[in-house]
Amino acid sequence: MKEPPLSSLRGFVTLHVSGPQVEKFINAVTGAGIIIWDVRPAGDGASLNLLLDDFFRLRPLLKKTGCRMHVTARHGLPFRLARLWRRKFFAAGILIFGVGLLLLSSMIWSVKVEGNTRIPTEDILEAARKEGVYPFQWIWRMQESDELSRELTTLVPGLTWAGFHRNGTSITIQVVEADRPDNKPLLSQRHLISRTDAVVTEIYAEQGRPVVSRNSRVKKGDILISGALGDEENTEFVVAKGMVKGLVWHEYNLEVPLKRTGSAYTGERKDRTYLVLGKWAIQLWGYGDSGFAKSRTLSEPDMLSWRSFQLPLGLMTEKELEIKYTTEALTSEAARAEGLTRAKSDIFARYGADSVIKSQKILHEKKENGKVYMKVLFEVEERIAEELPIVNN
Repeated sequence: MKEPPLSSLRGFVTLHVSGPQVEKFINAVTGAGIIIWDVRPAGDGASLNLLLDDFFRLRPLLKKTGCRMHVTARHGLPFRLARLWRRKFFAAGILIFGVGLLLLSSMIWSVKVEGNTRIPTEDILEAARKEGVYPFQWIWRMQESDELSRELTTLVPGLTWAGFHRNGTSITIQVVEADRPDNKPLLSQRHLISRTDAVVTEIYAEQGRPVVSRNSRVKKGDILISGALGDEENTEFVVAKGMVKGLVWHEYNLEVPLKRTGSAYTGERKDRTYLVLGKWAIQLWGYGDSGFAKSRTLSEPDMLSWRSFQLPLGLMTEKELEIKYTTEALTSEAARAEGLTRAKSDIFARYGADSVIKSQKILHEKKENGKVYMKVLFEVEERIAEELPIVNN
């Protein structure tokens, strides 16, 4: 016979029937309208499955045929519930844990703000709290994102837009601040003077009176663009503005070693993991020596935190990376090129990236003690103007 529907929910048992009239017993069972299935020979008798509701109906049939039965297996929901009831405290713990997990996953655990530069994060979080968005609040009590965005932009001055994004139990508030005109600094009356000796190659006076012209030779401290307008009787002082470039000469004493030592990672590494408890660290994995001749160790702590508080508990991973040292020999030409490149980088860093190196001349060069020594003169076109405040008596 076929297995009846919902047998797992109703419960069924597997029986082993033995005796002199097993076939007569099976015929009597089917004749009584009792459903059995998976009937197969088993040793000196037969094995069959039977619904739990029909189990006690077998007793008179067993007496009639002189057979005996033995329950070999129990299946279905009634038996599982019975086993669970015997462990009711364990079942209650699982139920409480499931309910607690459901409740905890239905709460907001963290709220963070992104995109703000001028508006303090605390002001945005306080406004969000007034709208019901704060840690330990039920997620289902939150309003719709469009309504929250509209209310938050109303409560916080300077916000153009605010968006609420939920990722599990975390809420991210993405904001866009309103554009504000930059506050221009108040400038005092001044001249523009030369900060070094130079030959003027370009001058542009946006405000003020130019005092020198192109190809003029100036010394350090000479006025380039004057902030004084008018004559001796009628003088008006303004903020001199403009741009002045000139040719300036820089002398560099360079020394470059002919051997260069460097290090690089080989890609081999050994990790060690520690359990961190306050100031104590207990190693969990990664025992044994790495066997590296040279190595560098990097630590990556991963401490637990709650809201803005960092707890003294977490994991720390130490990565021991194998290092290989290399030595590279340079020719005199390569050392010279490296020294010149280093000097040019220093010029651009000191005097501006728009500086132009017009020429370079090696005044002296020698090779001694494994190094190349050079004295180099650079002719550079650069900005030479600096401010000089005007003091009125």
